[in-house]
Amino acid sequence: MTVDTAHRPADHPPVKSGKVGVLLVNLGTPDGTDFASMRRYLKEFLTDKRVIEWSPWKWYPILFGIVLNTRPQKVGKAYETIWNKDKNESYLRTYTRNQSNLMAERLKDLPNVRVDWAMRYGTPSIASRIQALKDEGCDRIVLFPLYPQYAAATTATVNDKAFQKLLKMRWQPALRTVPDYHDDETYIEALANSVMNHLAALDWQPDMVLASFHGIPLSYSEQGDPYYWQCQKTGRLLRERLGLPEDKFMVTFQSRFGPEEWLQPYTDKTVEKLAQDGVKKIAVLNPGFVSDCLETLEEIAEQAAHSFHAHGGKQFTHIPCLNDSEDGMRVLEKVVRRELLGWA
Repeated sequence: MTVDTAHRPADHPPVKSGKVGVLLVNLGTPDGTDFASMRRYLKEFLTDKRVIEWSPWKWYPILFGIVLNTRPQKVGKAYETIWNKDKNESYLRTYTRNQSNLMAERLKDLPNVRVDWAMRYGTPSIASRIQALKDEGCDRIVLFPLYPQYAAATTATVNDKAFQKLLKMRWQPALRTVPDYHDDETYIEALANSVMNHLAALDWQPDMVLASFHGIPLSYSEQGDPYYWQCQKTGRLLRERLGLPEDKFMVTFQSRFGPEEWLQPYTDKTVEKLAQDGVKKIAVLNPGFVSDCLETLEEIAEQAAHSFHAHGGKQFTHIPCLNDSEDGMRVLEKVVRRELLGWA
């Protein structure tokens, strides 16, 4: 895209324009594992009405009276077990930054494109990076929530936050929001490659493969959220690509919170039951997570593994997320280039 400045009046103020921004957005991360950092992060996360849809009159006394006084210490200890000590940050931050840097390299053939990254909760904020891209001359921005499957509590809240920033801007950039890509063939191929490569390096093969997705309350799905069915389709396409029979592959849901019923089957209960039923070897992957994080590295690779062994299982392996791998970046690049059509 070129910008015609020839017809600007002589006294026109200098304005940067003509560039296109790409903003990669993941869920978020605390800045540290200490109580204050964890409480600040959890407060922002758990006051999001897209995440907890209860009335504030019902939820806030529980949140501020109990949850934010007890949960930060517990979650902080969990984060400490998977913290990136070399960079003193969570691996989610490390991988998201790497994805942004690698995306910039892969788009070097588009000199007017600028790539940046943000977090829905925590730092860097969506608002700050939209402003930074605008200040750099990006009058068009592709907003990419890094979620293969759409959910109101993930994709929609990223979009909400971006539009809240635009509400406060006099000169708004044009904004494109990236849709889900739960059945994209490049994404399915990348997942299949990750499974096959990981299993090929083992000296045993699993009796069952679990595709564990983050859960949402069942009520959200019943109100029209497409997340459950998109997870099921991702799972089916992956199973077919791997050539596994239906009795060797399961889609499950993890990370439930609170008293409500969530999407089932639950990952933790499934892992226990498989071990109790005599299944000795399982592999678990997390297709809905673009990057490894607390929910994959601690909840699955540590907690689920311990539970499986404690209930009689013998062999457990966690298959890493696509992260900043070549296959993972190929998926993200394909989506970004598709959404840049007509702009760059």
